Amino acid sequence: MKNFVITLVLALVSNAFFAQATFDKFDGQDDVTSIIVNKKMFELMSKVKVDASDKESQQYMNLIKKLDNLKVFTTSSVRVTADMKAAANKYVKSAGLEELMRINNNGKNIRILIKSGASDSQIKELLMFIEGASKENQTILMSLTGDFDLNEIAILTDKMRIPGGDDLKKATKARK
Repeated sequence: MKNFVITLVLALVSNAFFAQATFDKFDGQDDVTSIIVNKKMFELMSKVKVDASDKESQQYMNLIKKLDNLKVFTTSSVRVTADMKAAANKYVKSAGLEELMRINNNGKNIRILIKSGASDSQIKELLMFIEGASKENQTILMSLTGDFDLNEIAILTDKMRIPGGDDLKKATKARK
């Protein structure tokens, strides 16, 4: 029984670190633009004072307290795009993510996947993969972890100007 418990704990912990290692290889590559925000930065951001009458800013501050990690990688390189796609597909299979939405429109392919939390709208992890974004034919890979409500994501994408944020907002509206 003791061995079973230890194995279970190691499996759960290693799964959380697998996402980190899987996508970290894109950080620092010449053809990749990276945005990485860790829990410490979210904690610091949540301490900023905002006007109590500004409800949107209050919602944003409440959301960032719930986030652990945000990683966004963008590229226009065909080689890196293929690598990102392979890494994302491998991770989706191993992490037990479920597809929330898929859109194929005029050469733009969007996949949004989630790992659900305690309720239908609670999310532990959100993965978004976009091919063919913008005129530069960019690929965007975004990973967001924490314990947040899917309906709060529109606020985050507006305030932080996350690449692919408009597509993510459309997906959250479609799920309501």
